[in-house]
Amino acid sequence: MNFLKNSTMKLLGLALFLAIACASVYAQSGRIETSGIDHLASRASETVDINMDERLLQMSARLLSTQDQDEARVRELISGLKGIYVKSFSFDHENEYAETDVEAIRSQLRAPGWTRFLGVHSRHDGENVEVYVMMENNLIVGLAILDFEPKEFTVVNIVGPVDLERLSRIEGQFGVPDFDLVRETTPTRRNE
Repeated sequence: MNFLKNSTMKLLGLALFLAIACASVYAQSGRIETSGIDHLASRASETVDINMDERLLQMSARLLSTQDQDEARVRELISGLKGIYVKSFSFDHENEYAETDVEAIRSQLRAPGWTRFLGVHSRHDGENVEVYVMMENNLIVGLAILDFEPKEFTVVNIVGPVDLERLSRIEGQFGVPDFDLVRETTPTRRNE
């Protein structure tokens, strides 16, 4: 009986160790787990779910023209990426998702390697945007964007080497919302 108890405890410990190791490898890749918010689809009036791994991105890149300048830029950008993952839910009524749904994603972005570098909160319309990056050797290797407002909840996760200037070129394409990630820095003058 004691042998069975010790063996069970060792197996349980090994399983726990492997689960933690797999979770940390998953998090270190720049990919976040979004299946915890899949239940929102049943309440949403519109759902977008995009899962483009490296293989699908490369296949899509081959479909883009090398002659068209815009398509060539997009092709160059996605050629180095490991994945683009988007989940977006639009609701007819406010408060169809809970703070725990946001926290399910946000808690992963507190893991080592992730850094929040942008947060925007609007009391006027209730929109919140948070942008996180995962850095390795001074390069961005993962990007996560949370955009949540009273009737919408969107998570964008881009895995692989990310150049923010190049990324701004695919906003509005491949299901990536237009977040104005890179804005002009030219100062504007006020007429006084």
